[in-house]
Amino acid sequence: MAETLTIARPYAQAAFLFANSRQALGAWSEMLELLAAIAADPALSSLIDSPRLTEAQRADLFIDIGGEHLDDKGRNFIRLLAENRRLKLLPEIAALYEIQRREAEKTVRAELVSAFPVSDAHKASVIEVLKKRLGREIELDCSIDSGLLGGAIIRAGDLVIDGSVRGKLERLGGTLNY
Repeated sequence: MAETLTIARPYAQAAFLFANSRQALGAWSEMLELLAAIAADPALSSLIDSPRLTEAQRADLFIDIGGEHLDDKGRNFIRLLAENRRLKLLPEIAALYEIQRREAEKTVRAELVSAFPVSDAHKASVIEVLKKRLGREIELDCSIDSGLLGGAIIRAGDLVIDGSVRGKLERLGGTLNY
């Protein structure tokens, strides 16, 4: 894993610097997200590794699937990755790019996992609290996990706030065992 991140980092950096210079961070996020999904597809994975395809054919495959969602610079990026046999690194490249984009835009993606659906008012209050605590804009993703029994878990970067009933019971059980 560390090796793939090391190899992917310069490509992510180059994509970020290019997109930032063109004020196209969002557009490149969308392109890289699509390309990462294509590279991660199990059916295409075997084609990427196929010795029967040339690097140009692999690039054309990605470009054809990406279609109108790729601009000229995105297509050139795919060709470069194909020439260097780095198409499989697209998920890592996209993830590293997103880290840089969020840092530049001073945003953090946070996740709110709750036992039950959360109201818009509650989402807004979570965003405000995290905004004050982290000093950044917050992009909040919400999901439901009935296994939590009640409460919620909030993850934002390295910060984890476990206010779930399951988490409290586990902590109580750990305390009682000592």
